[in-house]
Amino acid sequence: MAQFHIAPSILSADFSRLGEEVCNVIAAGADWIHFDVMDNHFVPNLTIGPMVCEAIRPHVDVPIDAHLMVEPVDRIVPDFAKAGANVISFHPEGSVHIDRTLSLIRDHGCKAGLVFNPATPLNYLDHVMDKLDLVLIMSVNPGFGGQSFIPEALNKLREVRAKLDAYRERTGRYIHLEVDGGVKVDNIAEIAAAGADTFVAGSAIFGKHDYKQVIDEMCAELAKSGVQA
Repeated sequence: MAQFHIAPSILSADFSRLGEEVCNVIAAGADWIHFDVMDNHFVPNLTIGPMVCEAIRPHVDVPIDAHLMVEPVDRIVPDFAKAGANVISFHPEGSVHIDRTLSLIRDHGCKAGLVFNPATPLNYLDHVMDKLDLVLIMSVNPGFGGQSFIPEALNKLREVRAKLDAYRERTGRYIHLEVDGGVKVDNIAEIAAAGADTFVAGSAIFGKHDYKQVIDEMCAELAKSGVQA
């Protein structure tokens, strides 16, 4: 049985003391660190690259989950693998050959994920499940932190969960289902009930004074929901 994972997004952290922020959020109970990479081309914002990933890697004893909002994506995948990312996910719109990009990520020793924007159809999943370790559903349009959760994402999560469960029945292989955007203490249980097992939260955690309190509250909501990952 898979576990729930809380993956704070450092997009909402204080970049002037990023190493300290990452250490603090891990000490507070973070399971993964979510690393948002934006190129001001695929999305309308510019964030951080592999050098920052490499700089924080020695301070991190949990998986680094690199979400590449870049186009083209293949050029940068080896750099993030070398910089210490454990999971690398990308958008189908950012790759000319999705199967090849998934293979590239896995060939570099990382787990591979495919990301779906709110309006991106799920049919991209149909022929690449054997190379997927994670599916990420965006519950906001990518580019900026602090946005509100798009309710339609719950329907999308349910649909993906059904696909992943059917695949697991056939193969025995578990694929993580991650959600990113507007995840908060007051909606995390509903999101889990729709099928997510990994929860990216940015401003909901880094916007508060006590990171441990927020993560504990999220875990309590998940436990109270009775949902099992």
